[in-house]
Amino acid sequence: MSHREDLLAAARKLLEEKGYARITARDLVAASGTNLGSIAYHFGTKEGLLNHAIGEVFEEWTDRLAQVAMADPAALPAERGRITWTTMLESLSSRRALLLSYVEALAQAERTVSLREQFAEQYRRCRDRVAELAARSLGNGWEPGDRRCLAVASFVIAVCDGLSVQWLLHPEDAPTGDELSEGLAAMWAASYPVSHEA
Repeated sequence: MSHREDLLAAARKLLEEKGYARITARDLVAASGTNLGSIAYHFGTKEGLLNHAIGEVFEEWTDRLAQVAMADPAALPAERGRITWTTMLESLSSRRALLLSYVEALAQAERTVSLREQFAEQYRRCRDRVAELAARSLGNGWEPGDRRCLAVASFVIAVCDGLSVQWLLHPEDAPTGDELSEGLAAMWAASYPVSHEA
């Protein structure tokens, strides 16, 4: 592996073991077998490296959820949402350490413009990916760049992020995918009742 790959592998390992806020540049060097200059050369700063590693993890997670959502070509868009949220909620316990690191990193990004821009770009890529899935789910000529598809993508991401944070704070209170789907279906039915008149 190259120094860049070694650093990313070390960052991912340390994010799970120590959490974002407690990792030092020396920790990264020791775990990767590289040197401090490699961090600066490849990522600019320690935070740049850690955020890049977090971004890779969550892009992989997005890809995995996309595969699950699109596995059944005949599934309706609402069913795809239910499957995605259920899979996400069920996988949170195995990703708790990385999720905590992500939340810690977001708090740091407020104070550093370059880190905030890095996270904004990661969200932009995620939103584009989810908008592509929304367009495919809707079919009939919908395009991923359509502002409505992008809005749906933002909504889906907000639900995933919000459920994740609620789960971090109190896992027992987080809804299951089925509970969420049933509640949304009931709200939708109450908001848009179907007329049975001929």
